[in-house]
Amino acid sequence: MEIGIKVAPHHVEWDTLLAVSEIADQAEVFHQFWNFDHFYPIKGDTDGPCLEAWITLTAIAQATKRIRIGCMVNGVHYRHPAVLANMASALDIVSQGRFELGLGAGWNELESGAYGIELGSLKERFDRFDEALEVITSLLAEEYTSFSGEYFTLIDARNEPKGPQQPLPICIGGTGEKRTLRSVAHYASHWNLPMCEDQLFEQKYEVLKKHCEKAGTNIDDIKISTHVFVEEETTASSVISEIQHQRQLGIHQSILYFQPPIHMKQIELLADSLMLEFC
Repeated sequence: MEIGIKVAPHHVEWDTLLAVSEIADQAEVFHQFWNFDHFYPIKGDTDGPCLEAWITLTAIAQATKRIRIGCMVNGVHYRHPAVLANMASALDIVSQGRFELGLGAGWNELESGAYGIELGSLKERFDRFDEALEVITSLLAEEYTSFSGEYFTLIDARNEPKGPQQPLPICIGGTGEKRTLRSVAHYASHWNLPMCEDQLFEQKYEVLKKHCEKAGTNIDDIKISTHVFVEEETTASSVISEIQHQRQLGIHQSILYFQPPIHMKQIELLADSLMLEFC
C-alpha cells in the first residue's frame, strides 16, 4: 500500500508548496508527491493565485531526492502532445527517474475560454485525447513517430533524449466507462479514481476489467489510486481509518489531498501520525 500526498498549487504560496514537498520527501511513509494542472483555482475564489504545474514540479524535483513526483493530471488540450512528450522525458531525466506522467482529456471551461484554448465538446475532447495518447506513447518509446489524425500530424518526429524509465509510467484519471477506462486499459500503468465510494469503485473496476480483457492487458499490472480529502478540521485518526478502508477495497495508493488553506503544522502532525501507524 502506497501513500501519496497532493497539494494543488492554488491559494498557496510557493514557499509553502516547497516546504510540503520537502516534508514528504523526508517522511518515508509518503511514496509520491502530486500537484494539479490548472491556471485558475478550481476551489474557492477562482480569481485567486494559481502556480503553473510543470514549473513548480520541476523545482520540486530538484529540491527532493527520494519521493516520486507527478501531476494529477495534465489536460492534453493545453499543450501539443509532442511538446508534452518532450517535457515528460526532460522531467524524468531531471528527477532521475522519479516522474510519472498524468494525463486527462481536459474539462475546465473557465480557464480554457479565458485563454482562447479550444476545449471542444465532450466527444471532441476524447477524440483528441485518444490521438494525444497515441502520439505521446510513441514519442516516449520510438526513435521516429509519424502520425496523421484529425487533431495532430507528425512526420518523422523525434523526442531525444528519452528518460531513464522505459516505459515511462502513465496515469490516467477519471471514471468514464466508454472512453476513459478504455484508455486506461490501452495506455496506462496507473488509474486514478478521483473520489472513492465503495459501490462506485466496484462498478468502475469491473468495467476496467472488461476493457483490459479486450485489450489483452492484465488488470493486476495497473496501479489504482484514489484521494483522501484533508480539510482543516480533518483528524489523523480519520485519515488512518480511510487509508485502511481503501486498502481493504483493493486501492494501491491513497493520496492525501490537502485542501486550502494549507497549514504546515497539520501536515507535520499528520506525517508523524502516519509514520507511527504505517512504518
